[in-house]
Amino acid sequence: MKKIIVIVSIFLIFPYICLSQQVQKRTPTIDELLSLKSLGSTAISPDGKYVAYSVRETDWKHNRYISQIWIAEIETGENFQLTRGKNSAGSFRWSPDGKWLAFLTQRDMPAEGTAPGEKKNGKIASTQIWLISPRGGEAFPLTKCERSIISFRWSPNGKKIAYTTSQPQSKKMKNRKEKYSDFKIVEKDYTMNELWVIDINTGKTKKLISEKDKNINQFSWSPDGSKFALTIVTDPTPKGFETADIYIFNQVDSSLEKLVSYKGPDSSPVWSPDGYYIAFNSSMGRNDFYYCNTEICIVRVDGGKVEKLTGDFDENAYIMSWEEKGIYFTALQRTYYHLFLLNPLTKKIKRITESYEFFGYSYSLSKDLNLMTFVSADAEHIGEVCYSMVDNFQPHRLTDMNDQIKDFTLGKRELIRWVSKDGTEIEGVLYKPADFDPGKKYPLLVIIHGGPTGINRALLDPQQRYYPIEQWLAKGAVILRPNYRGSAGYGEKFRSLNVRNLGVGDAWDVISGVDYLISLGFVDESRVGAMGWSQGGYISAFLATNSNRFKAISVGAGISDWMTYYVNTDITPFTIQYLKANPWDDPEIYAKTSPITNIKNATTPTLIQHGEFDKRVPIPNGFELYRGLKDQNVPVKMIVYKGFGHGITKPKSNRAVLQHNWEWFNKWIWGEE
Repeated sequence: MKKIIVIVSIFLIFPYICLSQQVQKRTPTIDELLSLKSLGSTAISPDGKYVAYSVRETDWKHNRYISQIWIAEIETGENFQLTRGKNSAGSFRWSPDGKWLAFLTQRDMPAEGTAPGEKKNGKIASTQIWLISPRGGEAFPLTKCERSIISFRWSPNGKKIAYTTSQPQSKKMKNRKEKYSDFKIVEKDYTMNELWVIDINTGKTKKLISEKDKNINQFSWSPDGSKFALTIVTDPTPKGFETADIYIFNQVDSSLEKLVSYKGPDSSPVWSPDGYYIAFNSSMGRNDFYYCNTEICIVRVDGGKVEKLTGDFDENAYIMSWEEKGIYFTALQRTYYHLFLLNPLTKKIKRITESYEFFGYSYSLSKDLNLMTFVSADAEHIGEVCYSMVDNFQPHRLTDMNDQIKDFTLGKRELIRWVSKDGTEIEGVLYKPADFDPGKKYPLLVIIHGGPTGINRALLDPQQRYYPIEQWLAKGAVILRPNYRGSAGYGEKFRSLNVRNLGVGDAWDVISGVDYLISLGFVDESRVGAMGWSQGGYISAFLATNSNRFKAISVGAGISDWMTYYVNTDITPFTIQYLKANPWDDPEIYAKTSPITNIKNATTPTLIQHGEFDKRVPIPNGFELYRGLKDQNVPVKMIVYKGFGHGITKPKSNRAVLQHNWEWFNKWIWGEE
C-alpha cells in the first residue's frame, strides 16, 4: 500500500523546541550552507563528566575543511574549544583515568629546546599523537615518528599507547628507485603497516609487529595488557579487505597466531571483560560480503569453534565494545540508526535507543555504563551532541548547532513509500518547499544515493556537497531521494535484489517513485530530472540510455560500462559479487547492466562530473559516456575536477560542483540560459 509517513521529532523531548518555532526569514546561499559548522564524533570521559566532540568548519582562505576538538561539561552544559591550529585534530581518545585526551594531528614538531608549535627546519611534520588536558592548556606531541601515525589505542592501565604506522622503505626498494627511477609493480609493491608501543612517561618506543606480508588494520588490547587481538590483511588495498583475518599477538613471547581465517573479511576484534573470548565482525566465509549481513561472532582466545550471535538479526551489526553487561553494537533499522546490547549467552538483543524513529551516531559509553553520548538529528534539526542515561533513554542536548540556521527558510522532509514494478516496496525521502501547495504543479528532481548500500534519511541536512537542494526547493521544485533496492537498512534480502539486476531493478524503483508522485497530482511530469554520485551516478547514466522520462540528467562519478569499471577499479570483487561473473565468462550480464549498451537510444541532455584521479570509478567511465552521447548528438557536457579522486572534498570545488548542477538543471528544467 502506498503511504506517506511523517516522522515524529525525537527533539520534541529536548529542552529547546523553541528553535523550530523561531521565524525563518530567507533562503541560504550555497556558500552559507557550505560554511555551516557540523559535528563529527563524540567520546565521553571515563567518569562521565565530560564529552569530547569534533566540530568541522570551512576554511575558505586555504580551501579546506578543518576539524577541531571541543569539550562539553555534562553537568553544567558548558562548552569550550580545546584544540586550535591550521590543521585538523581528530581520532581523539581519553586516557583510562580521564586526565588526558590523546589525538592525531599534523603540526610543526618542536625541535629540542623549542616551544610547541615552532617550526623545525621549516618542514611540515607528519601526523603524530598529541596529548592535552581536558581542562585546557597547551597540547604537546607524544610521538615523533618518521612516518605518520595511522591509529592508536591506550593500554588498559593508561601507561602505554599502541599505534600503527607504515613500514619504512626497504633498502632494496631504495636501491631499485635509485637505479631505475620510480615504478610500481601492480598488486605486488605494497607498503604494510606495523605495530608499535610507546611508554607515556619515558617516551620510549618499541616495535612489536613488522612483517612484509602482513598489514595491521585494527587492534585492541587484552584486559590485562599482555596481548593484542588484531585484524590483519595480506593485501592492504581496498580490494584486499576480503583477506582480513583475526590474529592474537602475545607480548611475552612475541608470538603471532592466526585465530580466525574465514575466506571473507573478519574484523573489529574486541575482548571479553574476562579476557577469554574475542568478539568480531564476520561474513562467515561467504563470498557475497558486499551485500550479505555482517554478523557478530565470538571465539575463545585459545582457539576453537566460532559461534555466531546475530543470526536472527537481519541487518549489519557493527561491534562497538564488549562490557560487563554484554556486547554493544550499532545497526540500521530502515532509515534509523540505533545502539543495541547483545547478551552473548542468550543471544537476546535489546535496543538501547528506545524510540524506533530515532537517528544517532558516534555512540560512546562511560566506564560505569550509566551514561552515553552521541550525535542526533531529525527532520527539523541538524545534528546536536546529546547525552542520556543508558537504562532510561532520554536525550539531552549539549550543543547549539541549530542556532546557525535559525534565520534560514528550509524545505520539509518526510518519508514516503511506494511499490516498484515487480511488487517490491520502496521507501524514499520527499523534500517539499517550505510553502508547499498540493494544488500546484512542481518540477521534480530525483537525487540518487551511492553505494548501492547507501541510504537516504528524512533528516535536516542542508549542507550538501554536490546538489543545491535548498536552492531548488526555494525555486519551486520537489525532490525525491529513493532508497532503491540494494540500499542498507532493509535487511539482506532487500540488499540482494539488485544482484545480476543492477541498473534494471534500480531504474524500476526510481521510475515507479516518479510515477507515484505524479499520481498524487503535484508533479509536472514534463519537468523531471535525475542525478546522483557514484552508484547514484551509474543509475543516472542507466536512466539516460534506457529511458526518455527525464528532461535532464547529471552523472557524478558514475559507471558507464561494467567491463571498463571491472578492469580499472580498485575494488574488483564488487563487480564479481553483484554480477556473479567476470566479463569474459558472462559478457551478456555486463551488456544488460551497462548504460553504454543502449547509448543509441539516449536523448536526454546529460552533465557528466568526475574527479581526475578517481580510483573507485576511474575516469574512463566518464569519457566513454561522454563520447557515446556526443556521437549520438545528445546535448552533453563533461567537467573534470582536477586533483580529486572519487569524492570532491574541498569547499571551493564543492561550490563548483553545486554551481554546475544548478546551472544545468536550471537550463533544461526551467529553461534558463
